[in-house]
Amino acid sequence: MLPLLPAAPDRRGAIARIAAACWLGITTLGGVSATGFDLTQLMHSLAQVKAGEANFIERRQVAMLDQTLESSGKLSFEAPDTFVRETLKPRRERFAVSGNMLTISQGTRTRTVALDSMPEAAVILEAIRGTLTGNRELLDRHFSNQLSGNAERWSLELVPRDARLRGQVASVRVAGQHAIVREVHVAMPDGDRSVMTIEPVAQAAKVSAAAPSRPASAGTARTPADSGGGPASAAR
Repeated sequence: MLPLLPAAPDRRGAIARIAAACWLGITTLGGVSATGFDLTQLMHSLAQVKAGEANFIERRQVAMLDQTLESSGKLSFEAPDTFVRETLKPRRERFAVSGNMLTISQGTRTRTVALDSMPEAAVILEAIRGTLTGNRELLDRHFSNQLSGNAERWSLELVPRDARLRGQVASVRVAGQHAIVREVHVAMPDGDRSVMTIEPVAQAAKVSAAAPSRPASAGTARTPADSGGGPASAAR
């Protein structure tokens, strides 16, 4: 039977991975103003993102181990409340949250539970979803927060208000540039920590790939010689 979360300290690591999974590196259509930069403006800018995809590399430092643990995979998010973290290396693992349901898949084993049955993780997920949707009120309710830097390079420190949650996750720090999230730092009370580096999937490349090719206009059709020569041109 697949456990919902591993035993400590793996359980704490799993909660941290769920938290970090939500912070996607996605660009918004507009930027954050360089003047008068504050949390309200950052939340407004992030709220413009309705969906996106990113690749990630996460490095975890565990107090009882002498080596850094590394994993990598893909993240995706769709407003208002759906996100997926899919780890591809070193082993496949998938966390998917939609509404109030969490589905965990490891290999051929899958289990779905209500977030209400995991109060600590539920608080983290609600707070992070509040950030992704630009919900300032939700952040203030669950986290004390401090924004530093400017629009070009900013850092948002989040500390859980709930004492029980602070026993699982000491803080989450999100760093970014303009409206692009680039790193997520998760610190645990026992000294364990993780850093997730995020690389957004280029929106321009996705649009270009989806765009149909244009037929040549009448009177401007090219010969193979004009375009640089048959197969070699087509291969580019």
